[in-house]
Amino acid sequence: MEISLSRLHFPVTSLGPGKRIGIWTQGCRIRCKGCMSPDTWRPTQQRMTVSALMAQLMPWLIQADGITISGGEPFDQPDALYALLKTLREHFSGDILVFSGYEYSILKAMSGKAGSGMMDGLIDALVSGPYQQDATQTLRLRGSDNQELHLLTSLGKQRYHAYHQPLNKTDKVLDLALDEQGRVFIAGIPEKGDMERFRALLVQKDHQVTQIKK
Repeated sequence: MEISLSRLHFPVTSLGPGKRIGIWTQGCRIRCKGCMSPDTWRPTQQRMTVSALMAQLMPWLIQADGITISGGEPFDQPDALYALLKTLREHFSGDILVFSGYEYSILKAMSGKAGSGMMDGLIDALVSGPYQQDATQTLRLRGSDNQELHLLTSLGKQRYHAYHQPLNKTDKVLDLALDEQGRVFIAGIPEKGDMERFRALLVQKDHQVTQIKK
């Protein structure tokens, strides 16, 4: 089974509790207005097998507290997502958090293995719903308050019960990282206006800011 990926990073500290492996898939049909990662929208021909991905993740698995899968839209590759989740469960005992722009009712009704995978205990916590640029942002782990946090396993309830609370100052953290091409990217959930302020700061410091083609 092959999966299309945008990037990987470890450690990520802004997308769930503890030090986490971040997995971003490539390709998204939803394309929310104001999305912080429009570079992950277009599908690409660059794919890798789940087994090759697992080999790359293995050194991190023994150090990580959890795994966060985002995108792009992970559920746009439902069979590959299921294969990845199932393989991760065989090698990892930490929690798995998945972000999706689809409503929860759509995900539950999704045909194929990914939809049933939520019910099979492969996902501990799920954030569902499209990002709404004009909505308020007062909840932890959510870019807009219409999005919902679902705790799907006992481990999910244990580690994420506090994430039903409103945002506080300690949540206002973003990770900066470099990809394999040497480009800076942000991991986390920015507040409204953060991306514009970040771009302005880069320009002020004479760094090149590339316009993402949507």
